[in-house]
Amino acid sequence: MDVPIEEVECPSPQNLEKAAHQAFSDRWKKTDDTMCRHSMSFHLLHSLRNEFFASYVYLLEKIPLVKLFPVTCEFIKGEKQFYYRSQKFYEDVPASEEGMMGDFVEISHVDLEGSREFLNRFVGPGKAGTQCALDCGCGIGRVSKGVLLPVFEKMEMADMMEHFLLHAHEEYLGDDADRIETYYCYSLQEFTPPAKKYDCIWIQWVACHLTDKDLMNFLMRCKKSLRPDGVIIIKDNMARQGCKLDPIDSSIIRHLDIMRGIIFKAGLEVIGVEKQEGFPEIMVPVWMVAMK
Repeated sequence: MDVPIEEVECPSPQNLEKAAHQAFSDRWKKTDDTMCRHSMSFHLLHSLRNEFFASYVYLLEKIPLVKLFPVTCEFIKGEKQFYYRSQKFYEDVPASEEGMMGDFVEISHVDLEGSREFLNRFVGPGKAGTQCALDCGCGIGRVSKGVLLPVFEKMEMADMMEHFLLHAHEEYLGDDADRIETYYCYSLQEFTPPAKKYDCIWIQWVACHLTDKDLMNFLMRCKKSLRPDGVIIIKDNMARQGCKLDPIDSSIIRHLDIMRGIIFKAGLEVIGVEKQEGFPEIMVPVWMVAMK
């Protein structure tokens, strides 16, 4: 005789992943709370969690602590190795569109068009003004030239590499260079923009080069730099899940939800989110996030 079998609802893969991650998070929290506070491991974990509070557990899932700490928190010549590696990487990047886009220079026009359309949602009558914008991590000014200068009366640009800024001013921007009020040669973790000056602060493909803590603090400083109704826009690679660290150029690709958490901690409100369309599937997804 056949015996009826009760149907059992199986959890979805997404729920299983969340449950597994929560269990991992709970284990690390318990470890942190009970570990000897004078041990070296505790200090390494504390330093890492302080710098990568939103990405911390995901990083530890992929990389052992003894390998992760040196490439993120250890100091070289007075600077965190995370930033030292990035500086050394970009010293060898040519000041050209090919250098800015790597192996994907052919999608530059698609990127710029998507950025222009997203920007138009937040700038104009009844929205942010068009007096002045700041391009952070500007490189040679590809986004300044193709997205921001057609909209704003004047601009300022910030990048840690002097040879990028020189090429922007002397060659790439052409006559538009006269509308650039100031070039700031700073790393963003060290940069404080002038207060109440900008209608738009654009941060593209550079938030990934900041630790969670430094990104949060930079966004807090940017908030103080906005004029009334001003907007901050981040456009960056976003992981399909969790986060991923590239130790070669010191970049961390975060999931959109992790980015939202950092933005929230910075005291900002997300007012628009959009995925960049038209990029090759091989690329990491790129998202645009507007906040104020």
